[in-house]
Amino acid sequence: MASKGRSWVKGILFTLLGIVVVLVAAVVGVLLWFDIPSNASGMAAVSVCSAKFMGGRPGDAQQLMTQDVLPASGVLKAISTEIDTNEKTVSATFLGAFKRSAAFAGDRGCVLDLQPDPGARPYDPASQTPDPWPAGNTPLPPAQWPTGVNAAGLQAVVAKAFEGAGDPAAANARGVAVVQDNRLLVSQTAPGFEPGTGLHGWSMTKTVAAMLAYKKFTEVGLNIQQPVVDSFPAKREPSWVADWRKDERAKITVADLMFMRDGLKITEGYDPTGDVIQMLYGEPDMSGWAASHPAEVPAGTRWQYLSATSNILAAVTRAQFPSDAEYFAYPKTALFGPLSATSASLATDTSGTEVASSYQWASVGDWARFGQLMLSDGKWGDKQVIPPGWVKLATTPAMPSGDGHGYGAQTWLPGDPVGGECRSYPGVPADTMSMEGHWGQIVAMVPSRNAVVVRLGWTFDKPQFDKCQFVADVLANLPPK
Repeated sequence: MASKGRSWVKGILFTLLGIVVVLVAAVVGVLLWFDIPSNASGMAAVSVCSAKFMGGRPGDAQQLMTQDVLPASGVLKAISTEIDTNEKTVSATFLGAFKRSAAFAGDRGCVLDLQPDPGARPYDPASQTPDPWPAGNTPLPPAQWPTGVNAAGLQAVVAKAFEGAGDPAAANARGVAVVQDNRLLVSQTAPGFEPGTGLHGWSMTKTVAAMLAYKKFTEVGLNIQQPVVDSFPAKREPSWVADWRKDERAKITVADLMFMRDGLKITEGYDPTGDVIQMLYGEPDMSGWAASHPAEVPAGTRWQYLSATSNILAAVTRAQFPSDAEYFAYPKTALFGPLSATSASLATDTSGTEVASSYQWASVGDWARFGQLMLSDGKWGDKQVIPPGWVKLATTPAMPSGDGHGYGAQTWLPGDPVGGECRSYPGVPADTMSMEGHWGQIVAMVPSRNAVVVRLGWTFDKPQFDKCQFVADVLANLPPK
């Protein structure tokens, strides 16, 4: 009898063990099917590399992982990273396997799966000039603020913005800047971040990359109303263009890309299996991967916010240059240099196309510069850096109604009374335009107040920061125009 009992128990144990093995195998299978371990390693490698060599951040690999990577997902706790300061690379592994590396490559930023370039010079925040704005990044002292600024009120709003700085469970602001009448009133960073530290703008990159695209298209005479398939010079046409010519995608115009109206079947997913994660960390040619997706609806009939669309637009921009060397140098020579935005850097993917959706870094003061340039319709001092007409294009609603009425050319229109995300906030004027990015990045530009409001941070818990209220609170303490 006892023997039968032991056999029964043994059978149960073997059954349970079998179930556990099957479940573990299923979990592992799902992880591998969606490339989650490899993509997670890629995310960690490029994030730490960018923070270290593009942003000029201090700290070792574990510190930067703790600040920039680990709070994003529990899966990332399985990752180990290592910085090689001589090679200027960062390697990452998932449970000791699935190794990925990112290398700093000068004008190309930090790039996954690229050979190291030991001669590349990383950004150093100490190189920033202490000169007053706009030549440098030193703000006006409060005693010199113009009449009409509510000094105590503005200082209180800024102080509140930094509550919980350094805490991933809180708002976790990293930088704030306020400009009015081209005078820098506020430029402040959180503890551990220098005024010149390069900060990741995420999707704010879209607006800056679109400015560069507009400038280059104007220089070469490219009409954005023409089909994408007809916008490539000889010998600069990506392989995917041949497929587009065969189907509905042949009708997609460059303007459709600018305004997010391409109609492609892609999603803006940021979960471990999402399209954005796969594109950013799993694809060496992001624009080619994005362009491989079929049409879902006819071009021009639907607005859908897609990071993939911005990277297809970047491929069009790249093709307008006779050589990649000129293309890689263009952001600095055409935009960053004229603005003295010395901290700014725009990274490429492995194939060499700029990650126009997501990968620009700049100090809080330099992000304010891009905002001021927009307010001036591309003019900086006495120089027209971006051709006139950019702001008109950027603020033209993508669609006649709905959410697309709150979006222009790679630029948000948050105060738009039809589709603006801040339209229910009376303190956000209807003419407000903005660059916005993942985890709470915003550069709000308000022509009617001649003001720029900048906030950068790592707000993993979205309810901790209300960007619309923040912009409204800042503007409430500035004099009307």
